[in-house]
Amino acid sequence: MHYNSQSAVRGEGRRVLGFCLESVSAAVVTCYQAHPGAGAAAMWRRSCGHLGARLCWLRGGLQFPAKRHWGVVSCIDPSMGLNEEQKEFQKVAFDFAAQEMAPNMAEWDQKELFPVDVMRKAAQLGFGGIYVQTDVGGSGLSRLDTAVIFEALATGCTSTTAYISIHNMCAWIIDTFGNEEQRHKFCPPLCTMEKFASYCLTEPGSGSDAASLLTSAKRQGDHYVLNGSKAFISGAGESDVYVVMCRTGEPGPKGISCIVVEKGTPGLSFGKKEKKVGWNSQPTRAVIFEDCAVPVANRIGDEGQGFLIAMKGLNGGRINVASCSLGAAYASVVLTRDHLNVRKQFGEPLANKQYLQFKLADMATRLVASRLMIRSAAVALQEEREDAVALCSMAKLFATDECFAICNQALQMHGGYGYLKDYAIQQYVRDSRVHQILEGSNEVMRMLISRSLLQQ
Repeated sequence: MHYNSQSAVRGEGRRVLGFCLESVSAAVVTCYQAHPGAGAAAMWRRSCGHLGARLCWLRGGLQFPAKRHWGVVSCIDPSMGLNEEQKEFQKVAFDFAAQEMAPNMAEWDQKELFPVDVMRKAAQLGFGGIYVQTDVGGSGLSRLDTAVIFEALATGCTSTTAYISIHNMCAWIIDTFGNEEQRHKFCPPLCTMEKFASYCLTEPGSGSDAASLLTSAKRQGDHYVLNGSKAFISGAGESDVYVVMCRTGEPGPKGISCIVVEKGTPGLSFGKKEKKVGWNSQPTRAVIFEDCAVPVANRIGDEGQGFLIAMKGLNGGRINVASCSLGAAYASVVLTRDHLNVRKQFGEPLANKQYLQFKLADMATRLVASRLMIRSAAVALQEEREDAVALCSMAKLFATDECFAICNQALQMHGGYGYLKDYAIQQYVRDSRVHQILEGSNEVMRMLISRSLLQQ
C-alpha cells in the first residue's frame, strides 16, 4: 500500500501498529494489528509505550523498564494542544519512527548508512514533501503540522530526520519560487523521494557570512557555467538535485541567484566523505563545480533573487531542525524517566532521590518550553507575520540549546551506561549537537533577534 498525499497521512493515523519482543536479546518482531475505534490519544500512548523499549539497547537486545508511569509522560505529551487531525498524523510519524527508524538508528550511525529505502517508505506516508503543494505530489500541510511530524520522526533517528527536513526545504523552495514547468519537473520525484535533494549555500570561505559567497555562475547563451565549491553539504554525492546559491552579479546579497544542478551534470563532482561526530546516517561532502554548464531553465526565480530565496528557506529550516532537536530531547526525557525508575543505588530506585527528581523536572520544563516556542514560530511563519523571522530565530536558538542540554543531562543521569554505544542516549547527544551550528549558527540567531529589536 502506498501513501503519497495528505489524505493518506490522515487515513493511516486511524491504524495502530502493534509491536512485540521475543526476548530482551532477540530481534524486534513487528506485528501489524488493527485496533478499530481506538482514539488518537490512546494510539499515541500505545506508540510511546514502545519508545523506551525500542531506543534503549543493552548488548544488542532491548531493555524494558519495570513499569510505566503515564502521569509523568502526560505533562510532556507532544499531542497536547493539537487538533484530532494533527494527532492522527503525529501518530503515524511516531509509529513509523518506532517501527522503521529506532531499531536501525544505531546501525546507520555505526556503519554510516544512508537509509534510502526507509526514507522512501517515509515518503509513501507523505513525508517527502510535507509542506509542498498537493498538485505536484506534496502533502500540503502547514508549518505547524511539519514541526509536529519532525519531532515525532526524530525520536526514531534524529540524523535521518534532519536530512529529510533539508530535503523538504529544497522541495519547498522549488515549489514556491519555481515556475510551473520547474515545479512539475522536480517536485513529484522529490516528494516520493525517488530523487533526493541537497541545499548548497555554505562555502569554505563563507559560513555565517553567506552573502559573501564566491561560487560563480556566468551566463553563456542558454546556460550558466558554474565554478566554485560548497562545503558541509548534507546528502552530497547521494542526492540527485542540488539547490545551489551562486553569484550571477555584483558582490553582496543582490548578486546571488538560485540554480538547480542535477547529478550527472559534467563538471559536478564531490569531495571526500567527511568523518563527523554525529549525523552519520547522512553523508556530508564538498560539492565542486568546474566549468559546470547548467541550463538557464534551471534557475529558480529571477537573477538576484537567490539570497532572498535562501533566507526564506532557512526560516522554515530553523523550525525544522529545532523540531529534530525536540524529538531527540523528548526521547531522552522518556528514557531517563524509565532509567530512574529501574536503576537502584543505595537500596532504592534513583527515582526516589530528590536531586534527580529536580533534574528531571528541569528537563521536562525546558522540553515543553522549547516545544511551545517552536510551534509559536511555526504559526507565525505560516501566517507570514512580520515577527516570523525573529520568532524562527528565537525558536531555533532556544530549542537547539535547551534540547542539547536535555540530551546531555540525560546522558549524565544514565551514569556510565549513558556513555556506552549500546544505549541510545549518546547518539541523541551526538546527533543534536550540530543543530546549534547549522541553518545559521546560534550566534547568528542572536544577531538576527537583536537586529529585529534595534530596528523597531
